[in-house]
Amino acid sequence: MSITPHDERFMAAAIRLSRWHLGRTATNPSVGCLIVRDGVIVGRAVTALGGRPHAETQALAEAGALARGATAYVTLEPCSHHGRTPPCAEALIAYGVARVVISVTDPDPRVSGRGIATLREAGIEVDAGALEAEGRHSLAAYLTRQTKNRPYVTLKLAVSADGMIGREGAGQVAITGPEARAQVQALRAETDAILVGIGTAIADDPLLTVRSPGLEAQSPIRIVLDPSLALPLTSKLVETARQVPVIVVASEEVWPLSADAEGLPPSALPGISPTGGEIGKRRGPNSPVPVSNKSASVNAAQGAGSDPIFPLVGEMPGRAEGGNAPADARDMDSRRAALEAAGVEVLYCNPYHPEVLLPALATRGISSLLVEGGAKTARLFLEAGLVDRIQLYQAPVVIGERGIESPLDATDIPSGFAHTGTLMFGEDRLDEYERGL
Repeated sequence: MSITPHDERFMAAAIRLSRWHLGRTATNPSVGCLIVRDGVIVGRAVTALGGRPHAETQALAEAGALARGATAYVTLEPCSHHGRTPPCAEALIAYGVARVVISVTDPDPRVSGRGIATLREAGIEVDAGALEAEGRHSLAAYLTRQTKNRPYVTLKLAVSADGMIGREGAGQVAITGPEARAQVQALRAETDAILVGIGTAIADDPLLTVRSPGLEAQSPIRIVLDPSLALPLTSKLVETARQVPVIVVASEEVWPLSADAEGLPPSALPGISPTGGEIGKRRGPNSPVPVSNKSASVNAAQGAGSDPIFPLVGEMPGRAEGGNAPADARDMDSRRAALEAAGVEVLYCNPYHPEVLLPALATRGISSLLVEGGAKTARLFLEAGLVDRIQLYQAPVVIGERGIESPLDATDIPSGFAHTGTLMFGEDRLDEYERGL
């Protein structure tokens, strides 16, 4: 049986359902599943918070005996391997489902094609590719981590009428109105991690959490590119590190000589997180999320150049308003200890090599990353070709003198991006651009 408009209607509903838990299912994708019998939905579910149980098993349990002879609509190919839970393909077979309609085939080599083959071998009719473009869009973060070994990167910029994203020495400047800012809060809530440069972290002293009522618990991991550990201990980020994880990305050149055997920086020790210990060890509920940096292996795999990378002009800690880098090794060790005591994770990885940093984040299950500032950090990711989606807000506000120029506007979007839509939030215009997955 080919895919019909009837199938597409139910798959569209399954895709909408899958978005409910974006950014909240750990390393697993947020999948939607509907069980439909005689045109009526008898079971529905989205991957549970934390990633388990999977959508299919929950939807089947809700449908119960009504699942026999029904059609299952699943946004991602059902798993066929034994992990922490039994395969979803086997659950579909056990419940007697007659047909399975799939939007996207899973690129995970443990699953890819095997889930479909398992179902067909059991006599279940399978049709794949229903609303595939829409399904891939909803699964963009998971698919990027699986196929590119890095998080899906969204760059968000709010630009004034005169092309500025802020004002020098003014801290945070409201460019967009409340409607647009609420939309950004929703974007943060469905993203695994958010990243800024040390200049922005010091000048603006941002919190980078989700502040929309009811969504506060969905705040992303907060990451600061901080080569010299200049993040103030009195900053909002440090003061809240035990409530919402904070990672500072420090230069490998500042690691303590006494930290590890044979003079190796923590990032070079496979399976070890500089401040979190062995990867995979159980953490307490309030422990910061450990990140393992495997820069040595990533450099070899991706052919990253060995030439020194210098800090971006304007992102130097000493130049950032109110920021001072530690003066010597002893001060550095003291600052590191104080940050860690406050619950901040220190990741040793060249902050200005995103092609190394992003795979390091992916090894810890970060599938989506929101880059929010500043201008030079945005330009760093753009020039590296590691931005997948651009959200460009344009507001009628005029910044005027001492404005910080935006790294791009609607007239110079990099090649390879397609304009995918325009929305209005009050007087503010949002244009979205995406690369193909």
